[in-house]
Amino acid sequence: MITISVDVMGGDFGPDVAIPGLAKSLERHPELRFDLYGDESRCRPLLARYPGLEKASRFQHCEISVSMEDKPSKALRNGRWRSSMWRAIEAVKNGEANVCVSAGNTGALMAMSRFCLRTMANIERPAIAAISPTLRGERIVLDVGATVGADAQQLIDYSMMGAAMARALFEIDRPTIGLLNVGVEEVKGLEEVKEAGRILRISELPGMRYHGFVEGDDLGKGTVDVVVTEGFAGNIALKSAEGTARQIAEYLRAAMSRTILARLGYILARSAFDRLRDKMDTRKVNGGVFLGLNGIVIKSHGGTDAEGYAAAVDLAHDMARNDLISKIESDLKVFHTRQPAGGVGMSEGQVKE
Repeated sequence: MITISVDVMGGDFGPDVAIPGLAKSLERHPELRFDLYGDESRCRPLLARYPGLEKASRFQHCEISVSMEDKPSKALRNGRWRSSMWRAIEAVKNGEANVCVSAGNTGALMAMSRFCLRTMANIERPAIAAISPTLRGERIVLDVGATVGADAQQLIDYSMMGAAMARALFEIDRPTIGLLNVGVEEVKGLEEVKEAGRILRISELPGMRYHGFVEGDDLGKGTVDVVVTEGFAGNIALKSAEGTARQIAEYLRAAMSRTILARLGYILARSAFDRLRDKMDTRKVNGGVFLGLNGIVIKSHGGTDAEGYAAAVDLAHDMARNDLISKIESDLKVFHTRQPAGGVGMSEGQVKE
């Protein structure tokens, strides 16, 4: 049995999307149980429409909810201890839930998660990891917005956390890791990226295979299982991919309705177009995972629909079932046991020793 704590009020549509989404995920994973936090007057009538979900849930009334416009400082000041977002996170800290899910304000959710759960040992900054489709399946990208800028040690930490997530999600023994760069040559890029690549290449960590540098076009190709970068570039890369998918979908829709022959062609090839639409549907890979904290928090897209919300809950289920936190802790322990004093600046001979 896996228990998920849910900030039902988070997102653009709050419980109107969250509760139907939870019901959809429960149908796929009957072993799930939910601790729901929100405004009882809004949530109870919706919850009554889904008897199975109501039976599998415990509801906790919260008078305060964090709005999508609140600054992180304001959310912490007004919502700590009392808001639906804080209490959902706190349930993970107290061991009452395995994972927290919220579609709420990303900055507020990260600030509250860091304050409540704290970062793991040897992790300076957490990261947000996202999943997106490629020509070869799915891949993980991190960081996609938690922290702007990163030094070599942080990029190495992100690599280990991303590898652990790939093992938990994709069930790959040694996922491939690539550092996003302006070229694949080792002489190119920022010094922090080159230094992180050097350490990853010679460390030969058991939980991953370091591929080397990757470029922007490698994201869609699926060249590696995990793409690692800092939050500024990662967020732009993710949003660009999502925007391109929507752009292509609009082009196809317009082209297929332009003439009678085009409409006829669409009817004849409808199954192929349906498969293409499914592959480009960003709702099916909704959910960013906060990595580096002493607990798992999943951020759903604020404007998603019920199907997208269910995808975020499905992701939470998989992360808990495959014990993501233990995998990250194990990888960090191996790396820092091998690492001598002085950290990232060590020589190739020191690492091999």
